[in-house]
Amino acid sequence: MTDITEKIATGLEKAFAEHGFAEPSVGDLRDAAGVSMRTLYKYAPSREDMVRAALEHRHRRYLRLVFEDLPSDPSLALPAVIDAIARWMESEAAHGCLFHAAVAAAPRDEKLLQLLKDHKAEVAERTARAAGLTGKETDLTLILEGLTQSWPLYGKAAVRSAKELGRKLATAA
Repeated sequence: MTDITEKIATGLEKAFAEHGFAEPSVGDLRDAAGVSMRTLYKYAPSREDMVRAALEHRHRRYLRLVFEDLPSDPSLALPAVIDAIARWMESEAAHGCLFHAAVAAAPRDEKLLQLLKDHKAEVAERTARAAGLTGKETDLTLILEGLTQSWPLYGKAAVRSAKELGRKLATAA
């Protein structure tokens, strides 16, 4: 990613995370990106491209935060992933998953739906590999998505439940 595309994607992600997908005008998005309208449209020619750029940027940041520096011991990896997701939710996504919010705002956008699917699949696959739970990606998705979706309601109690479910899954595997 070039510096300018990084700058634009960072600004767009922040704007959509703070204001949702319907509220910010293109002028607001330009201001958030810190570029001219011409530059914004050069790198993201439509609002849909702006949303996708923001989500792709968020995906990369999320993967770095969640999977960087995981313990090599598979029995410690899943609790570490859950803790990292809790930190993400606390600092970045107190209202829930931005990918789900984007799809909810544009339910007929197949590209957005595919971004959501790809994001969730990669998170589940990486978690399964790190935790030694290959073949349990669907179960892991349910645990991690349950954490993400219930965080706004239950906070740290959701973390404790996710860890307990993860422990039971690992024990049963």
